[in-house]
Amino acid sequence: MIDVLSASTEEVIGSVNEGTPQDVDVAVKAARAAFSSWSETSVEERADWLDKIANALKERTEQIARTIAMEVGSPISMATSIQAGLPVAVTFSYAKLLREMKFEQEIGNSLVVREAAGVVGAITPWNYPLHQIMAKVAPALAAGCTVVLKPSELAPLNAMLLAEACIAIGLPPGVLNIVNGYGPVVGEAIASHADVDMVSFTGSVRAGKRVAALAAETIKRVTLELGGKSACVILDDAPFEKAVPSGARNAMLNSGQTCSAWTRMLVPRGRQQEAMDLAAAAVNGLKIGDPLDAATRLGPLISAAQRERVEGYIAKGKSEGAKLIAGGGRPAAFSKGYFVEPTVFADVKSKMTIAQEEIFGPVLSILPYDSEDEAIEIANDTIYGLAGGVWSGDPERAMKVARKMRTGQVDVNGGRYNPLAPFGGYKQSGIGRELGVFGLEEYLQVKSIAR
Repeated sequence: MIDVLSASTEEVIGSVNEGTPQDVDVAVKAARAAFSSWSETSVEERADWLDKIANALKERTEQIARTIAMEVGSPISMATSIQAGLPVAVTFSYAKLLREMKFEQEIGNSLVVREAAGVVGAITPWNYPLHQIMAKVAPALAAGCTVVLKPSELAPLNAMLLAEACIAIGLPPGVLNIVNGYGPVVGEAIASHADVDMVSFTGSVRAGKRVAALAAETIKRVTLELGGKSACVILDDAPFEKAVPSGARNAMLNSGQTCSAWTRMLVPRGRQQEAMDLAAAAVNGLKIGDPLDAATRLGPLISAAQRERVEGYIAKGKSEGAKLIAGGGRPAAFSKGYFVEPTVFADVKSKMTIAQEEIFGPVLSILPYDSEDEAIEIANDTIYGLAGGVWSGDPERAMKVARKMRTGQVDVNGGRYNPLAPFGGYKQSGIGRELGVFGLEEYLQVKSIAR
């Protein structure tokens, strides 16, 4: 068994079976056996099943939110609206999209049809565990694929609630199969299995490279959603009193354990002090505490290992000459739990470690720039390209900068999150897209039938 620990109390809150390659083989065989009948169901039938799954998850909102608040450390308010709410919204969106999608089209004398890719291996992370699961499972099932899922061993209990929901609604056996376990064992067995047609992975660049290498042995289709080091570019005409606190809070969402977080804030050099004051005030105003307390805005990190990693980066920032202006340590009020204070560095240079590597903790770097062109150059100066933000008093100017950012999605002046828009990255942030119609197309093969 694998024990699951509370991020805030360090106590065991549950356990799951430690899967083996043999378990993966059984799951893949079940998925393959179910594929023929599932892929031949009508679009309307699959849409109805997705509606049933979404409703079953919605009924369990409180239980899912509490479970993820304990597993991951997400504050209960955020766990309810995002961790539990977003998977429901995404699943409903695929039911609706499925009913609107055209799977066949005439091109000349050929009928071009979109068909299910086959058996899908889904390997998901711990930071937004159920959302990442449903961002893969919902479109895969919508496409007519069957799925073998490996959730993160650090936060697997929410996946067991999904399993209960699917059993409760009578989802046909073999359509969704869950194997708990560790990445080097279960994840690698899925990625290398000869009867898995496609692998969708979300996690670190290092692990993504391994998954892609294993999948290449059998020429599988691969989608990868990997790391990020996203920049929030605040232009000189931006409303600083709105832009800076918004950007700082974005970097702290889920204690900074968000791949698309704006962890680099780029500001005009002459206004860096103003940005420093606003950012420090914003993060110092976040209440750190028990994730189950409705007033908490910043919970712990997922594990002791993750806290050590983040503390190592904070030490590196200091040693390389960045100016620490907020946080930097462990909050004194907590003797248990993997807490780190919300931390802000200023006078950060683009080549510093904290400006280049993904920290995955509540750490914001403020980088000064001297011109708009330099800001764009700094924004693009990483191996990543997942997300970003631009703030300006002139929306047209902001759009011009957004277009020059080599990244998969950009928010202009605090643009709202859109679960129907494609999510994914450039460069080493990944391959392929999730969510909306672009996410569905990842799970479809294209066949032309000439007549």
